Amino acid sequence: MANADTQPVAVQIGAGNIGRGFMGELFAAGGYRVTFVDVDRRLVDALADRGAYDVHHITNAGDEAVRITGVRAIHADDRPAVADAVAGCAVASTAVGVRAMEAVAPMLADGIARRLVRGAGPMNVITCENLIGAGRRLQELVWRAMQHQAADARDPPPDRSAYEQRIGFVEAVVSRMVPIVPDATRGRDPLWIACEPYARLPVDANAFRGPVPHVAGLEPVANILAHQQRKLATHNMSHAVCAYLGYRAGHALVWQALDDPAVATEVRAAMAETGRALAARFGFDPQEQRAHETDLLARYRNRALGDQVVRVAADPLRKLGPADRLVGSARLCIEEGVDPVHVVGGIRAALAYDHPDDPSAVRLQQMLAEDGRAHVLHEVCGLADDDPLFARLMA
Repeated sequence: MANADTQPVAVQIGAGNIGRGFMGELFAAGGYRVTFVDVDRRLVDALADRGAYDVHHITNAGDEAVRITGVRAIHADDRPAVADAVAGCAVASTAVGVRAMEAVAPMLADGIARRLVRGAGPMNVITCENLIGAGRRLQELVWRAMQHQAADARDPPPDRSAYEQRIGFVEAVVSRMVPIVPDATRGRDPLWIACEPYARLPVDANAFRGPVPHVAGLEPVANILAHQQRKLATHNMSHAVCAYLGYRAGHALVWQALDDPAVATEVRAAMAETGRALAARFGFDPQEQRAHETDLLARYRNRALGDQVVRVAADPLRKLGPADRLVGSARLCIEEGVDPVHVVGGIRAALAYDHPDDPSAVRLQQMLAEDGRAHVLHEVCGLADDDPLFARLMA
């Protein structure tokens, strides 16, 4: 093993479920020392004090703890330290959530500006965000931050050409499932994290600058949009359909919902619909697509994860959006000549989701009661009166 002083460093911005429970593990397995950046003071202090943590791979066969060592942590408010880390790292990654991307951009901008000034080699930032186009968005946000920082310091403006040629913003498709850590467990140990062992990370092969970094599980693909759409229309869609139908049937956990033959039949049928549409749109091999669907169903049945129906069903207003997992998947089917009978059944179940502790569900039911279903289909789902889905969902 390489000496710690000579090991390449990966900067992981966001030390939450995906940052710590997925990317930290992949970087460490690839031979990197990991430096985490986060806003959670207790989490940062624990990582800095221990310099290590465990990722618990939990399956129906048991719990295997994977030890991640050589860890550093920096609070996001320590901008000079974050800039130093970014300026000297071999690769970086973000897993902060779409809403926090704007706050992350200045942190990256400080370090990237230093790299460009001193002529350092190429660097790539892997964006593990649940947004198609996250790489392009973060690239532009960082560029604007660099411009503002240069202007505030009265420095020469940054070189856009050098920036685009030497800094890659690489979109990724994250599919590892990480359940909610119970408050009591987090209270005892802020670093405790459990997840499924799935460790594949498709990334945009065309976005890298310089050599592709040797990160464990990284799978460069030529058409990242196809894989992003497959995650949305196969994984996210089926997970949501399972949750909304499971909730309606009174199930608390995802595996319990899939043990219900009526729910399982609908989920499999919805996957088959979007699977045919994805094969038609993007050229996925039908046999490989069916194998992917079978693997997902097996992963959903991981009882040890204890994945809650209400976690997967949370925020129905977002999940019923015009390009999201339900309406977006039904539209994909229609556009490719597939009748989305079972996806539409999932949309109906989502429209009925009324968990009292979910503000989005409460608001959805208020809108339905006060303004009617047509209003919700217009304003939430983005469906016009002449959309074929509108008439079906009004019936």
